[in-house]
Amino acid sequence: MNQLNERYLEDFAVGQTFGSGRLRIDGGRAIAFAAEFDPQPFHLEEAEARRSIFGGLTASGWHTAAVTMRLLIETELKPAGGYVGAGLDECRWPRPVRPGDELRIECEVIEVRPSKSRPEQGLIKVRTTTLNQDDEAVLVYVVNMVVLRRKQHSRQPTTALG
Repeated sequence: MNQLNERYLEDFAVGQTFGSGRLRIDGGRAIAFAAEFDPQPFHLEEAEARRSIFGGLTASGWHTAAVTMRLLIETELKPAGGYVGAGLDECRWPRPVRPGDELRIECEVIEVRPSKSRPEQGLIKVRTTTLNQDDEAVLVYVVNMVVLRRKQHSRQPTTALG
């Protein structure tokens, strides 16, 4: 990550938003992901998927989360120290993702706080919403991220000699 573009804790404020470009869900890649990590019939076989509650083939929610991570890296959020998660407060998949869907994300900073035990860092809480081409939410999560603080340079008091 280019350090000139990194944002330190002091650069974040509640209400800031960051968005991404779009990424189209390739059906073959979604099936390959599901075959390895989430091998359920509604992710793997069109005929089985039609008989499921989804009525058709869907990408794994974890595939959607992985795509969301890729899109997050492409935003201007760029926390100093990298995208270091300290835990999720919320994670929902309100709608299925289908092959051919185009996803994008919107992130909103909802909390900024310095660490009490580690003065060199703090936490930001970010709500990330993954949207499809119809602007319908397909994944919503709230994550706590560790962010470095700017180095505090201690200044020695100056005294007049005389």
